Amino acid sequence: MDSARTHTSPSDDVRITAPTGRALATEAVHAGRDDLAGQGLHVPPIDLSTTYPSYDSRGEAARIDAFATTGAEPDGPPVYGRLGNPTVARFETALARLEGTEAAVAFASGMAALSAVLLVRGSMGLRHVVAVRPLYGCSDHLLTAGLLGTEVTWTDPAGVADALRPDTGLVLVESPANPTLAEVDLRAVAHACGSVPLLVDNTFATPVLQRPAEHGARLVLHSATKYLGGHGDVLAGVVACDEEFAGRLRQVRFATGGVLHPLAGYLLLRGLSTLPVRVRAASASAAELAGRLAADPRVARVHYPRIGGAMVSFEVHGDPHAVIGGVRLITPAVSLGSVDTLIQHPASISHRIVDADDRRDAGVGDRLLRMSVGLEDVDDLWADLDRALGQRPSGAAPLREALSRAE
Repeated sequence: MDSARTHTSPSDDVRITAPTGRALATEAVHAGRDDLAGQGLHVPPIDLSTTYPSYDSRGEAARIDAFATTGAEPDGPPVYGRLGNPTVARFETALARLEGTEAAVAFASGMAALSAVLLVRGSMGLRHVVAVRPLYGCSDHLLTAGLLGTEVTWTDPAGVADALRPDTGLVLVESPANPTLAEVDLRAVAHACGSVPLLVDNTFATPVLQRPAEHGARLVLHSATKYLGGHGDVLAGVVACDEEFAGRLRQVRFATGGVLHPLAGYLLLRGLSTLPVRVRAASASAAELAGRLAADPRVARVHYPRIGGAMVSFEVHGDPHAVIGGVRLITPAVSLGSVDTLIQHPASISHRIVDADDRRDAGVGDRLLRMSVGLEDVDDLWADLDRALGQRPSGAAPLREALSRAE
């Protein structure tokens, strides 16, 4: 998208319905906590145990055999932290409810989650991946470098069907994409996939803005480090999916050890409770900033998705590194989705690992900046951006006049 556009944001809706039929805001607060009142609890407990006692070793053997066969969560009390944890399970239940899937499986990071998906498909001899750029830089690198034995075919959304092979195990898209915020018609891509699972990285949108499973995606990936946690203090990943695939993911998680710490699971469950409120508020500020940037002569181009959201990318006429060095309220740092606003230069950091030509072909130019808008006052954020962008060209109209013309 070349400039800010009118869109329907979550703040425009009176009631956003979750797949359960309850309002999304209600589900975000209560999912994963339904059993608390019956236990006489108000706040979810944190279970930090790594192992659990059992005097029935025959029963334990049967439960472990069952897990080895299907990957289903063991019935009864927990066994060992690598098999599962009650606190993490609460977060998984809540995220699955918000995304409208049967299950969700949490991991130590978003990259651990993506790796587990690739390992599941690779273990079935399906090592070929069809992917659409741009993706998060490390996701791109994981596929391109073949670190997990995968082979990737890069294509545009219209070429997905033609790129499929008998050994294709996965189609991977990110929408809105990191960092250009390009959007994909998920329903059309899911149709083109046929029987091949479509994985959608939904990190930027969150289930507040879109639920890919409703459009035909079998797998929904989140770097939960971002909006799901929401406060820049937890590292995590999660895949929302059907129960069959979840079982395979749990087996990979058990074998590779990419488990989520219980404290992180607690923080993520807490983060979900305010997710709709945070996304709405940050999206409103992001839309306003996108409009101001689009009308500014120092900015060459603004990218802002039709579905809205808290991410804004823009290309400057001047030196992007000067903007990074010039902010004072906004934090120049990688990552996104926190309550405070972050800005970074993708070509230098998040997408540096991607080949320069591939990076530019995907629209990640050297003058592109990516901003994750937080919960600060929008005028304070603009004042910081305005100062960091530097002097206006001589003869440029004042901002108020420019915005009037843009409207």
